Amino acid sequence: MNNAQENPAGSFRGSGSSSAVPQYGVVEPENARSAAVGAGSRRNVFVIGLDEINLRQLKTIRNGEQFAFHGLIDYEHIISPRRYPMEMLMDEAIRALDGFDGSVDAIIGHWDFPISMMLPLLRERYGMPGPTLRSIVQAEHKYWNRLLQRDVVPEMIRNFAAVDPFSDDPLGSICDAGMDFPFWIKPVKAHSSYLGFHIHDADEFERAIAIIRKKIGRLKEPLDYFLNRVELPPEVEGIHGGWCIAEEIISRGHQCTLEGFVWQGDVVIYGVIDSLRQEAVESVLSRYRYPSRLPGPVQQRMAEATVRLLENSELDNAAFNIEFYWDDETDAIRLLEINPRISKSHCPLFELVAGASHHEVLVELAFGRRPQFPRKEGEYRMASKWMLRRSRDAFVKRVPTPGELAGIERSVPGTRIVVEARQGRRLSELEDQDSYTFEYAAVFVGGMDENEILEKEQAVERMLPFEFEEVE
Repeated sequence: MNNAQENPAGSFRGSGSSSAVPQYGVVEPENARSAAVGAGSRRNVFVIGLDEINLRQLKTIRNGEQFAFHGLIDYEHIISPRRYPMEMLMDEAIRALDGFDGSVDAIIGHWDFPISMMLPLLRERYGMPGPTLRSIVQAEHKYWNRLLQRDVVPEMIRNFAAVDPFSDDPLGSICDAGMDFPFWIKPVKAHSSYLGFHIHDADEFERAIAIIRKKIGRLKEPLDYFLNRVELPPEVEGIHGGWCIAEEIISRGHQCTLEGFVWQGDVVIYGVIDSLRQEAVESVLSRYRYPSRLPGPVQQRMAEATVRLLENSELDNAAFNIEFYWDDETDAIRLLEINPRISKSHCPLFELVAGASHHEVLVELAFGRRPQFPRKEGEYRMASKWMLRRSRDAFVKRVPTPGELAGIERSVPGTRIVVEARQGRRLSELEDQDSYTFEYAAVFVGGMDENEILEKEQAVERMLPFEFEEVE
């Protein structure tokens, strides 16, 4: 079986032609200029919402010592706030950049919306290369991108419909599109399954719509800020930030994500990561695993579909990740969604296997260079992200201290632990959670095989000193 585990540094490539078939191989360096920034002082790279965890990841990239990374906009202001006052956030970023005592050489971001849409506006202001705002909106707006997907890869698209949750009969618009229960409903722009609901009947729908009506304003305000700054096609003009998309359920299959970039029209895929779901709640993610265990021919078909889609989109000079499902019984492939960014959840996986975070792709693109990623320089053959979740709300009595986390990571080599829960708070106070569980921590693990990874996960779980108190 030809799969990515045999060649974790492998890539699929397009040729810039919509008729091209991507080949499975490695990305060869074009020239020395692409591989290094050059001699001289360090270049200043501003990172929106920079935190200590991702700063460590950034420092793993090739020639990382040649860059000085600076946070742009306080983490607490931009990552999961209660609201996104876009005018204030943009002004904060511009004041920081204009007031910086030095050169502003690049601006990047690894988080989802609204950072992904802020970047094109800021880069345009400072004359930097990168994708246009319209191309990012086309990729991020789930309904607009579904229309594109239906035109380019119709065999991979299930039925869908735009839904105004504030209309008199939102369920009627779904029925008019020929859909029946069960289906999935979510905002036209969200992330981490926020306000996403698996609907089985009319009662569930009414409960979900009530929650969406109450909370979607948090997303509507910032999305409309960007939608008002691009020319939308007629079929998308009325689908503003307060709308949702309903879609038929993908009933079964193996989910995976292709990570890649588009460079001057050429599509390169440099990694395939499996997404494993919980058995108890099928809509909830349990683990990411790299490299993918899916058969090589299946990965190839996904890559070919990705090339066709992106070569027919407006996205260029940008990173992306795209999610698919493969049904091993029918051999059908379904496209879930595309995001015009790297997945930050995959950064430690690439570090453990390839030797560097794929932040490297962002930095190279930000300097107008074609990325040469990945390299086969990691310590482990495979890596996993394990998401620790609780299905019920709880008061967080205790979380591990930084010293305890460092001790566990030393005791279990090849592990990185990220704590999401906050001591003295309830899990329900965490923002941007899915609609069914609370993710209170994540454990990244590298190993030579699945057994080693499982043993390390079990060892870490025994050592983590979380304490919860059940609440109603």
